[in-house]
Amino acid sequence: MAEFTMELNDEQQEVREWLHGFAADVIRPAAAEWDEREETPWPVIQEAAKVGIYSLDFYAQQYFDPTGLGIPMAMEELFWGDAGIALSIVGTGLAAVGVLANGTEEQIGTWIPQMYGDQNDVKVAAFCSSEPDAGSDVASMRTRAVYDEAKDEWVINGTKTWATNGGIANVHVVVAVVDPELGSKGHASFIVPAGTPGLAQGQKFKKHGIRASHTAEVVLDGVRVPGSCLLGGKEKLDERLARARERARAGGERVKNAAMATFEASRPAVGAMAVGTARAAYEVALDYAKSREQFGRPIIDNQGVAFQLADMRTQIDAARLLVWRASWMAVNGKPFTAAEGSMSKLFASETAKKVTAQAIQILGGNGYTREYPVERMHRDSAIYTIFEGTSEIQRLVIARTLAGTPIR
Repeated sequence: MAEFTMELNDEQQEVREWLHGFAADVIRPAAAEWDEREETPWPVIQEAAKVGIYSLDFYAQQYFDPTGLGIPMAMEELFWGDAGIALSIVGTGLAAVGVLANGTEEQIGTWIPQMYGDQNDVKVAAFCSSEPDAGSDVASMRTRAVYDEAKDEWVINGTKTWATNGGIANVHVVVAVVDPELGSKGHASFIVPAGTPGLAQGQKFKKHGIRASHTAEVVLDGVRVPGSCLLGGKEKLDERLARARERARAGGERVKNAAMATFEASRPAVGAMAVGTARAAYEVALDYAKSREQFGRPIIDNQGVAFQLADMRTQIDAARLLVWRASWMAVNGKPFTAAEGSMSKLFASETAKKVTAQAIQILGGNGYTREYPVERMHRDSAIYTIFEGTSEIQRLVIARTLAGTPIR
């Protein structure tokens, strides 16, 4: 087990500088254009693929960093560049993790390369879980998967929403209900390749922020996929469902929801994204306060501005500490006895909203225009308190953990 430290080693420092350079030289100059276009920034993703950032190998190297700091460090730097473009680069990773966590070795080897493509023909993947009537309430999911034993096929019907890369993905990972009586324990994940009959993109959302990231509904109308597309295989699914039914018959033993436990472990990464956006806005505001003069002196000499910057920096550093602590705990198998994963996401996401709003205030009228990036950063920051569990859900998870009440 790696000891917790705030000092990055030489290798981590090199990776951080490399990512920062890519964010500064490639992502940030393209940010305003792709925000206005509200389209997937394919050229930027291709550049990320060419240098090795858009790849499973890079993601795996950071994920298996024994200090736990690889992923939050990478997320902070990329999202410092721009949240929308960064999400387009890392969004495929969510689907890839779904396959890595639940798939067989054969499924991993077959589907993950198809999620990324190659540097000359990049592809993306989508993880499809949320539904119009089932966002945070995963137990209310309605998308159904029914097994056709005669053909060894699964038939999937339903609508997914808020899917990053939904409809444009080469590979969709779809969570569906296979046993409604078991609630969230009766879910399974399926691979749905692009071009599968019955798979279609629904509404593409025109969003307040992260507009360079494609977000859409995914409609599954009588979609048929081979039995081999059930992640983990049918034997493993049948065993898991049998255990769940046995628990129910034994008196409805309440066990921690697996999906919620997974979200708890992944939330620090979202916190790191928020830290990156907050840091970017703070740096713009700091530079502006040093160079902008009013009444014959830089506005940073005014206590009202200086104190705001002091609070902004303090909150950003505190958020990073919480994110790094939770990330270290997760990779080293430390239990989140106080929902430390949710704590880090809650504080970092709320910090991003506050800091980006303060940055606009410091820039005054300029901050409210699209000539300066803090306006975009503020719009982007709103998503952090919503996706991967709203701030209200984070508080609920923390409160239930402290009370010893099961998280459902």
